[in-house]
Amino acid sequence: MEIVKQAASQDEPPKIDAVLHPLTFCSATDADAEIYMNFMKKHCCYDAMPTSCKLVVFDTTLQVKKAFFALVANGLRAAPLWDNKSQRFVGMLTITDFINILHRYYKSPLVQIYELEEHKIETWRGDSSQNVYLQCCNRCLISITPDASLFDAIYSLLKHKIHRLPVIDPKSGNVLHILTHKRILKFLHIFGDKIPKPGFLQKTIDEVGIGTFKEIATVQETATLYDALSVFVDRRVSALPVVDSKGKVVALYSRFDVINLAAQKTYNNLNMTMREAVRRRTCFVEGVMKCYGHETLETIIDRIVRAEVHRLVLVDREDVVRGIISLSDLLQAMVLTPAGIDALCS
Repeated sequence: MEIVKQAASQDEPPKIDAVLHPLTFCSATDADAEIYMNFMKKHCCYDAMPTSCKLVVFDTTLQVKKAFFALVANGLRAAPLWDNKSQRFVGMLTITDFINILHRYYKSPLVQIYELEEHKIETWRGDSSQNVYLQCCNRCLISITPDASLFDAIYSLLKHKIHRLPVIDPKSGNVLHILTHKRILKFLHIFGDKIPKPGFLQKTIDEVGIGTFKEIATVQETATLYDALSVFVDRRVSALPVVDSKGKVVALYSRFDVINLAAQKTYNNLNMTMREAVRRRTCFVEGVMKCYGHETLETIIDRIVRAEVHRLVLVDREDVVRGIISLSDLLQAMVLTPAGIDALCS
């Protein structure tokens, strides 16, 4: 369906239970350290919504196979779930669900993996009496109102470690948009020229220390796809740098790439190597967007927004992986850290 922007609700936005944390990359005395924080507090979620966008909603009685085919056909990573019995949205169907199912039952002697696609969504994500396949999943729908601030949205995304935040009109109960890290950062990038540029943008990645630099989750190109799914499940990362025997990055395999298995019906062959899995990708391939420690934060932000990717792989001159800089890392550092909040560690 096509969702067209409508008037925002005026309900009071939710209050934040902040977790205080010392500033990590800018001094509290910096006059411009709170520029982006204040910008996000002054703008609401409605402001960041596009004029028109694509939104797919699944009824919980829909077959899982059809649901994931619909995600592939529309190039989407998640969809809100509507329960017709209770007449409300009850959660989100995401690629993470698909990964968890594949990883859990691929080697199970009790369930044939091809049988799972015939099940209805409610079997996977329904109430406790129906959900026999993902008992540990969180079925509480985390959402936000259109008039809540983007600061609140960033906090919710990072605190709950989610990548998609439904914007729901409290009056009609309709989902108006799915807000993401990428959309928020793009909004800031578009209107960033209307506000002063903070001085910390000219600092290098080595200086600001934004990102993950220890225990980086990677996968060897000779490892199996099942091995990669295990890392996704155990480490809860959204993408894996695929490296050769020398640690050089040769590809990036994301959670979204796993959805190709549903489209190609190759989920019975998780023993293929990562080299083959990367080669078999047929839909949009994000590729390996890299960055270096000597590059400035402004350069990093510009690159990640223009490429419309979710993270950059930090490498040295030999292309050996040294870190990952994600959208969560950037939003935490630029918006929440100046407020004394560390949502990533909460």
